[in-house]
Amino acid sequence: MNAKKIVVGSRESTLAVAQAMTVVDYLRKTLPETEIELVTMKTTGDRILDRSLSQVGGKGLFVKELDAALRSRAVDITVHSLKDVPMETAPDLPLICFSKREDPRDVLVLPTGRTEPDPERPIGSASLRRSLQLRSLYSGFEILPVRGNVQTRLRKLDEGQYGALVLAAAGLKRLGLSHRISRYFSADEIIPAAGQGVIAIQGRAGEDYSYLDGYADNDSRLTSVCERAFTAELGGGCTSPVCAYAEITGGLLRLRGLYYDETSGTYRVGEKEGSASDARRLGKELALELRGDKV
Repeated sequence: MNAKKIVVGSRESTLAVAQAMTVVDYLRKTLPETEIELVTMKTTGDRILDRSLSQVGGKGLFVKELDAALRSRAVDITVHSLKDVPMETAPDLPLICFSKREDPRDVLVLPTGRTEPDPERPIGSASLRRSLQLRSLYSGFEILPVRGNVQTRLRKLDEGQYGALVLAAAGLKRLGLSHRISRYFSADEIIPAAGQGVIAIQGRAGEDYSYLDGYADNDSRLTSVCERAFTAELGGGCTSPVCAYAEITGGLLRLRGLYYDETSGTYRVGEKEGSASDARRLGKELALELRGDKV
């Protein structure tokens, strides 16, 4: 790798930049002779804040402009929250690196001074996945969509528009906002989104990205492949609450997944274990079992 300059592309939100800077800092440390530049941009998903993602086209809206920048060679790599990357990526723009996973759990955030959600105010949730699973934990509470970046959502909470929020632990921790976390939901209580807590790097097919080898985490790659295989098989994305969470212990992978039947409005949760080397197959097999197909 003899490049004199590497341009890193990212969304312009505070959280996206914080995530991208982990890559920039790594590259500056390991490639001291190479100029590392960060370029940020506002994506279509960042601009449309008055409607849910399921109404305007899904998670692809968060990567559209970044994909275009990669193809035009305006940037060399792009950095994403993996959970925001569509399950199917274009062959010419593969995911080339997965970071070590930050805390994958969802958390409850309350207004300062409160120890429980205010039953008179709604709980804010930005995804159908969270909303569906929250109903069994907070029956009787109104659960309403909330859009905007983390700071915008926290402002709406503190202004009294919501009695509580459900957010990703990873985002709050990366922003130095761990003190806002009131409680953690286990992966059994609320199954995280596929890839939640993982930073993904995207590049162009056929190019040498060996300079990212030290940033990559193999366990994270395997669990991400497994979770995304499960979700992709069921057609999951922004318009569906399908979700999956995988863990690796001693070479054994345990996957927990949720399948939502849009016809009946019901959902099923299941688990599957197997060798981590069979990550993709395990994800697909659990999806087929929960959907009722023959494996």
